[in-house]
Amino acid sequence: MSDCTRNNATGGESGYGRAQAWQLLTEWTQSENLRKHALAVEICVTAMGEAEAGRLALGEAERAALVELYSTTALLHDFDYERHPTAAEHPFVGVRELERLGWAAELRTAILGHAQYSGVARVTHLAKALFACDELSGFLTACALVKPTKAIVEVEVAGVRRKMKDKAFARGVNREDIVQGAAELGVELDAHIGFCLEAMKRRAGELGL
Repeated sequence: MSDCTRNNATGGESGYGRAQAWQLLTEWTQSENLRKHALAVEICVTAMGEAEAGRLALGEAERAALVELYSTTALLHDFDYERHPTAAEHPFVGVRELERLGWAAELRTAILGHAQYSGVARVTHLAKALFACDELSGFLTACALVKPTKAIVEVEVAGVRRKMKDKAFARGVNREDIVQGAAELGVELDAHIGFCLEAMKRRAGELGL
């Protein structure tokens, strides 16, 4: 991890960490649903960051820096969407603002990469994790909300796969992106769904699910 990334991820020289990311998100985004989407993506991406830190056997400080980088990237991936929802503007306007504020280059590049039309390649594990979790977290939320209890604890992988085949269900979610996201991470689709589902179940209270 570069010094620039480390400083930004841990709230170093720029003073930017999760609290600052949340503040920026809520300043730009008034919609409760969009805020909850950001939280759902954060939960899934953060869990992937924790797993990646374990795989790399990072020390405590480096682990904390990596996990916070994953967390803040996910929180901010759509922060400009409410103000600039068109493909011509999102996420480009937001990324320019993040650059102006001094957020890490790796964070900004991952945010650009989560938009298929940006032309920015997803090279890092962070970028791949963000893309892989974005559409899926929204789909898992939709699967929970159609349950009588509206509780994500009731959602299972097999049920998610069945819903993916139902084109009338959550039709705004791009199924191809979900499949491609798992492939880019090099994991089986069911395993990917299960991983994100368990991450969201552990923090269901934060999502109102």
